[in-house]
Amino acid sequence: MQCRKRLGKYLLSPSAFQEGKYHRQFVYGSVSSEHAKFCMFLKASLESCESDTRPQGLFMDIICFLLYSRSHPMISNVHDSSEVAVRARRKAYRNIILPLFITSVIAYLDRINLSYAALTMNEDLGFSDAVFGLGAGIFFAGYVFFEIPGALVAEKFSPKWWLARIMISWGIVSGLMAFMTQVWEFYLLRFLLGAAEASLYPVLYASCIPRWFVPRDRPRAIALMLASLQISSIIGAPLAGWVLGVKFFGMKGWQGLFIIEAIPAIIFAFILVRWMADSPKEAQWLEEDERQWLITQFEEENARKKSKKNYTIWQAFSDREVIKLCLTYFLWITGFWGFGYWMPTVLKSISNWSNLAVGWMIVIPMMLSLFFMLWIGHRSSVTGEKRWHGAIGTFIAAVGLLCGTMSNHPIWAFFFLCVTAIGIYAPFGVWWSYPTTFLSGPAAAGAIGMINSFGNIGGFVGPYITGYLKNLTGSFTLGWIYLAGSLIASGLLMLTMRRNVDLEGS
Repeated sequence: MQCRKRLGKYLLSPSAFQEGKYHRQFVYGSVSSEHAKFCMFLKASLESCESDTRPQGLFMDIICFLLYSRSHPMISNVHDSSEVAVRARRKAYRNIILPLFITSVIAYLDRINLSYAALTMNEDLGFSDAVFGLGAGIFFAGYVFFEIPGALVAEKFSPKWWLARIMISWGIVSGLMAFMTQVWEFYLLRFLLGAAEASLYPVLYASCIPRWFVPRDRPRAIALMLASLQISSIIGAPLAGWVLGVKFFGMKGWQGLFIIEAIPAIIFAFILVRWMADSPKEAQWLEEDERQWLITQFEEENARKKSKKNYTIWQAFSDREVIKLCLTYFLWITGFWGFGYWMPTVLKSISNWSNLAVGWMIVIPMMLSLFFMLWIGHRSSVTGEKRWHGAIGTFIAAVGLLCGTMSNHPIWAFFFLCVTAIGIYAPFGVWWSYPTTFLSGPAAAGAIGMINSFGNIGGFVGPYITGYLKNLTGSFTLGWIYLAGSLIASGLLMLTMRRNVDLEGS
C-alpha cells in the first residue's frame, strides 16, 4: 500500500492504481507522452530528495516502481509495448496508407482528367460551357445514389474486395468515355462513372483507416493518404498536357487520355487485394504482439465510444453533429469542385499558354497545397485541435478566389489561384478524422457515406453553377464570387463543431 501511495504522489492517484487504470494508459499511450510521465516521476523524486536530506528517497521511489511493476507485467513491459506500437504504426503506414494512397491517386486521375480533356474535347464535340459544367456535375449524382449502400456493404463484408470492385468498374467506364460523340452519351457515362466510384472515400475513412490508427493519429494518416489528390494533379496535369497533343491509333489526344488513365485502375485492383488486409487479424505481415496491440487499441476506442453513446445507423443519420457536418461539407465541396474542374480552363483563358504549359504550371499550386495539407494534418495530430485547423483553410481559399476576380494580370491571377489551392486542400486530413472520433462500425460507415453524399451534391452544384454563370455573363467573376461565399459559410460552420472530441486513450 505504501508503494502505491508513493507512486500515486508522482504519477496518478492511488485509487487509479488500485482500479488498474494506470497500466492501460501507460502502455497504450504514445511513446513520447509516456516517456515524459516517467521523466516527471524521476524529476519529482529528485525534488523530493532536495527537501528530504535522505538520498535514499530517490532510490526508494525507483524501487517502489520496479516492485510494483513486477506484479503488473503490463507496466514492466512498457518499453517493449512502446516499441511494438512504433513497429505496428510503421507497418500500417506501409501496408495500409500506401496502397490506399495509390488507389486514391488513380481515382483522382480518372476523376479530374475531364478538366484537362475539356481543353480540346469541348471544341471537338461542340460542348458549351453549360453542357460541360452539367456533365462534370452529373458524376456526383451517380455518386450520391450508391454512396451509403456501398459503404455499408464494405463495412459488413470486406473493404478491400469492395475497393477492388470499385476500381475495375470505374476503369471500364472511364475507358468508354474515349468513344463518346453525343451529349447524352457524355451525361450517361459521367453518371455511370460516379456510380462506379461511389463509396470509395467513405470506405477509406470509416472502414479502413480507423482499424489501424487511433484518433489522434488519424489526421496525419488521412492527410498522408489524401496527399494523393495533389500528387495525381502533379502527375496528371503535365501528362494530360502532353497527351492532348499526341494522336493514338487515329484517336485524338483527349480520347487517348481517357484510355491511358483507365488502365491502371483495373491492374491495381488485383494488386490491392493481395497487398492489403481488412483488419489486423488478417494481416500476415504483422507480428503477434503488433497484431494484439492494434486490436486492443481499436476495441478500447469502440468501447469508449459506446460507453458515451452507442449509435445505431439511424441515430447517426439524425445526430445534430452529423447533420452539421453534411451541410458544412456540401458548402466546402461546392467551392472545391467548382474551382477544381474549371481551374485549367480559367488558367488558360487568363494566360493564353499552351495546353502543355498549363499542365506544368498547375504543378506549382498542387505542390504548395500538398505541403500545407500535410503540415495542417500533422499539427492537428500534435495538438488535437480540429475546428480552426479546418476553418482557416476555407477562409484562405475564399480570399484567393475573391482577390483573383479583381486581377487581370496573369501573374497576380496565378498567385491567387495558388492561394486558393492551398486553402481549399488544407483541411482534408483534419476533416475526415472528425466523424470517427465519436462514431464507429456501421454507424460511422453510414454517416460518413451521408456526409460525403452531401458533399458530392456540392460537387454537382459547384461546377454547374460556375459554368452557367460563365455562359450567362461571359466571365468567371460571378462564379468565383459564388464559390468564395460557399467556402466562407463552410468555414463558419466548422467553427461551430464540438470543441472536445473523444481523444482519450489515443
